[in-house]
Amino acid sequence: MERATETAQTLDRGLRLLALVAEHPGGVSISAAAQHLSVGRTVVYRLAATLAAHGLLHHDPGGPLRLGIGVLALARRAQPLLAEAASPILRALAEDLGATAHLTVEDGGEALALLVVEPSWTALHVAYRTGSRHPLSAAAGGQAILAGRRGERGWTSSAGGFQSGAYGVAAPVLGIDGLEASVGVVALGTLDDTTTGPRVLAAATALSTSIR
Repeated sequence: MERATETAQTLDRGLRLLALVAEHPGGVSISAAAQHLSVGRTVVYRLAATLAAHGLLHHDPGGPLRLGIGVLALARRAQPLLAEAASPILRALAEDLGATAHLTVEDGGEALALLVVEPSWTALHVAYRTGSRHPLSAAAGGQAILAGRRGERGWTSSAGGFQSGAYGVAAPVLGIDGLEASVGVVALGTLDDTTTGPRVLAAATALSTSIR
């Protein structure tokens, strides 16, 4: 039992160290990490060496601790799980509003359409390809992510954006550490924000709740 407790404490410290480094893009010194974790520098060195062996941290001698490339691989593997959770929410949104619904995530400083669901009953709708990328500021999906960074909780709308004649409404997915995402819809012609905005916001909130 004592051994299990010790192992759990080590794991907890390692995860806390990883979270600390993730919050500081410029890196974290060994001394700062030791102070944050309330442990000695030797303990931090051991934790960092273990995490570095798995590619989750990077540490040059004498330099700060930084995130390792292995974190990107974990993030990539988590994306299908996020898309799976969002699928029924986007399907309901697309059918309800008769507009193409999408889950957009921040990826490499751009807006990435991780999942797109088109309505089944409309004669015409926007064709939006899963995997499409555009600047965060270009359309409602990315703009909602930027709004989420500022702590704004409402919806964002935009005309044109990445496709001429398209109108989009999106809301940020909030409250999930390490995730910058939005749920939105895009249609040909103007959408009624007073109807669409609350519906999109409710969908974003539902997704946030389902993956916590």
